[in-house]
Amino acid sequence: MNKISLKKSDYAVLSVITILLIWIASQPHPIATFKLYTKEHGYIMSFFKFAILATFGECVALRIVHGCYWRPGFGLIAKAVMWGFIGLFLKASFTVFAVGSPSVLTSLGLNVSAEDGFLARLLIAFTTSVMLNTVFAPVLMILHKIYDDHIQVHQGKIRSLITPVDVADRFAAIDWNNMWGFVLKKTVPIFWIPAHTFTFMLPPDVRIIFAALLGGVLGVILAFASLKGRALS
Repeated sequence: MNKISLKKSDYAVLSVITILLIWIASQPHPIATFKLYTKEHGYIMSFFKFAILATFGECVALRIVHGCYWRPGFGLIAKAVMWGFIGLFLKASFTVFAVGSPSVLTSLGLNVSAEDGFLARLLIAFTTSVMLNTVFAPVLMILHKIYDDHIQVHQGKIRSLITPVDVADRFAAIDWNNMWGFVLKKTVPIFWIPAHTFTFMLPPDVRIIFAALLGGVLGVILAFASLKGRALS
């Protein structure tokens, strides 16, 4: 792994991010506008949020491991489209688990609601996070790995998006020591369950914004694990 030191590309990326933040802050009511579009076009917004933030997370992971934000065969566009569709699944899963998880508590004889105070909201949020990250997250992470390797097999070309995936070969090629030992065994209980507990404690509108930021973190974690596995192979 390359030693991290600031390069011209780092300053360029930081400059672009700074300009974007200044432009957003200069717009009238930027947060209200974002919430409005998210409410009226939730799935479209989710597609683009994850396509941008999670793909950028992968670029950051590439920078950490190999010292660059992009290289031939990386498949920037293909990855962005893949993450966009993953964002759609995440949007749907948040809705399903946020509504269904409190029913688990009810089935256990715990009749609590968000109106019962902070501890009740915390219990509901924690239960939702546990259900999301133990039932859905492993499937999502493995699915990401399969499609990410599929993109790499096709050298990052856009045609990989319409080329049938050899699921059996891609599944067999997964480094399960890395997938289980790092991605699932460590990041789920140590990071994702606490992070999503906090997410589900937030109001729905703010929750969506925070979830989008976590999409970038998810991109970093999964890409870092993938690149780390390739570097060791």
